This record gives sequence, structure tokens and C-alpha cells, in this order.
Amino acid sequence: MSAHCQLTGAQPGFGNAISHSHRRTSRRFDPNIQSKRYWLPSEGRHVRLKLSARAIKTVDAIGVEAAVARIRARGVKV
Repeated sequence: MSAHCQLTGAQPGFGNAISHSHRRTSRRFDPNIQSKRYWLPSEGRHVRLKLSARAIKTVDAIGVEAAVARIRARGVKV
């Protein structure tokens, strides 16, 4: 699935769009996924991560090394 965050695992949610006349049709709530490149000093290379906006703030708070460790702990290849 393309709209999914590597760090938090956020993925689309599904629900209904409700019109003025109250007819319900299916819709998708996509997370705000951004592609961001970080320098990984321990490996001496850049990594490109697909993160949600909330996960980008998390990386800023905990650091890229800890974030990559969490991503790898989830079983995602970086």
C-alpha cells in the first residue's frame, strides 16, 4: 500500500462521505505522507523515508538514528 508511513505504520482509514441530502458514499482518509531524505551518520549515507507529517516531527524529536532503529524493529527495510 503506497499511502503508509514507515515509522508509525499510519495507513488509510475508510469511512463514508455524507452529502447534504445525507446520502453515504465510500471514501478514504489518507495520512499526510511525505518523502524525506535524512543523513544517517552511522552508515555514512542518506536514507529516503516515506513518513507522515506526525512522524517527521517524531524524527525531529528523537533523532534519525533512533527513528531508523524503530523502523527496522517493525521489520521495514531501510
